[in-house]
Amino acid sequence: MKSSERSFARRIDLTSLQLFVAVCELGSIGRAAEREFIAASAISKRLSDLEAAVDTPLLYRHSRGVTLTPAGESLLHHARAVLFGLERMQTELGEYADGVRGHVRMHANISAIVEFLPEDLGAFARRYGQIKIDLQEHLSSEVVHAVQEGAADLGICDAGSTALAGIALQHRLYRSDRLVLVTPEGHALTQQACIAFEQALDWDIVGLHAHSSISLAMRAAAAAAGRALHQRIQVTGLDAMCRMIDNGLGVGLVPDRAFALMRGMGRLSAVALSDDWAHRELHLVARDFDALPTTARLLVEHLLPSPAPQP
Repeated sequence: MKSSERSFARRIDLTSLQLFVAVCELGSIGRAAEREFIAASAISKRLSDLEAAVDTPLLYRHSRGVTLTPAGESLLHHARAVLFGLERMQTELGEYADGVRGHVRMHANISAIVEFLPEDLGAFARRYGQIKIDLQEHLSSEVVHAVQEGAADLGICDAGSTALAGIALQHRLYRSDRLVLVTPEGHALTQQACIAFEQALDWDIVGLHAHSSISLAMRAAAAAAGRALHQRIQVTGLDAMCRMIDNGLGVGLVPDRAFALMRGMGRLSAVALSDDWAHRELHLVARDFDALPTTARLLVEHLLPSPAPQP
């Protein structure tokens, strides 16, 4: 290693990198200070020292918080990689202690969290009580980005969305579901056992976030039919969607298992969709399944469906 490289490594402080990542994730020095239990002035000083060490501005500071400069974007990518490597090292060294210990960082979309993960993670926790799961809900595209950037060890996302298009991640089938059209009881569409989604376009739609995989699929289907999608109300959760539908504000698409779990929230009915895209696959994604720490590999083995027995 050249002397200039050694000097640079000595000027970079791991705690400052951790605080820099926290500020970037929260968009505010004040919020990062609250989360990390440190004075905002101390974080500001560390960020200034970090900018002096790399000899370039890393953040644009404004009244609403901070945003990244191009150099800050680059440092964030490398900082996450460094911290991810240190965390893996800590986890693997900790495995030499008695028992398997550690934690797994996972990001998943709302469908996986509502439909499947509570039972799967509950069973895993009962089997491996020393392994903690850090789970966050995100859109499928954000799940992929988090795994790519090293902010999450594992992700679960909708394979049918654009999230997995052209990515360098490994992915394996986790579960599958089917979207159903949820309506208030007695709605005209409930007179049929199965309909095409195009038939629902005559009514207002209650939908999720505009960039959710379900919203993207609805917009694509409406465009293919040459019809307008009247998505009057957008909410962030399937439970809120069902309450809106129950109160006559429209109809909406919900995964079949999620509807079975939440149908008691109101006077609701579900109609099957004949569209091929209504059948969805949820995939487990990682940068490299074989390179995961032992704790994460145990979770992968637990989550993946068991192979069918050979006749």
